[in-house]
Amino acid sequence: MKSRRSGVRLVEGGLRAEADIGGNPPARKAVRTAKLAAVPLSFAGRQVAGAGKRALGRPASEIDREIQLRTAEHMADVLGELKGCAAKLGQVLGVYELALPPELAEPYRIALGRLQDAAPPMLPRTVHTVLEASFGPDWRASFREFDDRRSASATIGQVHRAVWHDGRAVAVKVMYPGARAAVDSDLRQLRGLAWLTPVFAPHVDGHAVVDELAECLRAEMDFEAEARNQRRFAQAYADDPDFVVPRVVAQRGDVIVSEWLDGIPLSRLITTGSRAERNRVGMLAVRFFWSSAPRSGLLYGDPHPGNFRALPDGRLGVVDFGACPPWPPAQFPALVHDLADALIHGGPAELGAAQRHGFTDAQRGLDSAGLAEKLLPFTELLRHETFRVDTAWLRGRTRDALSPKLDNAYRQLGVPAYLMPFQRALVTLLGLVAQLGTTGPMRAEILRWSPELSAVMDRCAPTP
Repeated sequence: MKSRRSGVRLVEGGLRAEADIGGNPPARKAVRTAKLAAVPLSFAGRQVAGAGKRALGRPASEIDREIQLRTAEHMADVLGELKGCAAKLGQVLGVYELALPPELAEPYRIALGRLQDAAPPMLPRTVHTVLEASFGPDWRASFREFDDRRSASATIGQVHRAVWHDGRAVAVKVMYPGARAAVDSDLRQLRGLAWLTPVFAPHVDGHAVVDELAECLRAEMDFEAEARNQRRFAQAYADDPDFVVPRVVAQRGDVIVSEWLDGIPLSRLITTGSRAERNRVGMLAVRFFWSSAPRSGLLYGDPHPGNFRALPDGRLGVVDFGACPPWPPAQFPALVHDLADALIHGGPAELGAAQRHGFTDAQRGLDSAGLAEKLLPFTELLRHETFRVDTAWLRGRTRDALSPKLDNAYRQLGVPAYLMPFQRALVTLLGLVAQLGTTGPMRAEILRWSPELSAVMDRCAPTP
């Protein structure tokens, strides 16, 4: 199938690269670079225009908010259209906007939140081309019905509702044509920007971070491996009273067919759900994340709102099993025990455990007192029988971590490469739970699935 070649044109003080007419992510490096460059260029144009409006007497606060809102919407549009690494980066930024003051963070939260379940759709003929390549020219024989309208989107694909040939309602996940080339292009650009990492974390290996992201994204593009992961989770959670993992019906090429789930994405409940409903699904998300490795041997690596569904019967449906590495690594249990023991029962001196486990080295040294002060707030989840995680709490933790001040103790730390999938997944989970404003028995839920933390906390009396 032929499609119109993408082009680039000048708009609103910056460049805008036109999307492929079929809805595919543009793969050409020049086009993707132009799209990313459009964000700061357009922001600069808005700043110039804003100066003129201030001169005419409009309130500065009103103009600044308008600029932030339009920039945030533009960022979400560009990242969503580029898909691939860019969309994944947008999902991560949706958590890290918590480092901004609330009055500036709101437009970014709203706009970036759209990336979790919205991106420009592929046109039907593009979807049909992928299905034909994966199932053959008679692909329609596998389905009684196939809805050409997209029902959901993912980082590298989109989902359609259909009826399998045996009458089962199914979800058909189709990879974007050109997704692999687009991701490779993004990774090359990200490696070129890895030198920026020391601005926030001087001792973090930026190239190792990009390599971990690359491994994660390439795993998501391996639909055969994703289907294996999903089958493993479906077996581990079969007949569970709290969770539903849809069974894989078929996997061929760049298509996965799974049982259909009727439910409400948590991204919608964040804004429309009652307090009780948000508490319940937030605690279920915590339970699924912490139980994933003990029950399946795999870490559920992408717990963002678009991957969960609140089902009519009260259970939590879970989808998207591309980023699910085997877990835990051999050194992980000892790390969890030693760091928790140092924070709960020890003090700054005991945080030498961070050095033993590869977060720092003897040459750099460690401000143990400063680091203990930064990390102690995270132990609140384990010190109280009931705890509330909301955006105010998480914003404080995130701003502490990302502060560029030279005396920020976090800046002394690196992150062992093997820990990156867990760290990224945990940050994403905390972002989800905070957006829901979840109150519940965090302590009991976490300790239920972590014998290392349980051994440490058994020596404590919980705070009511």
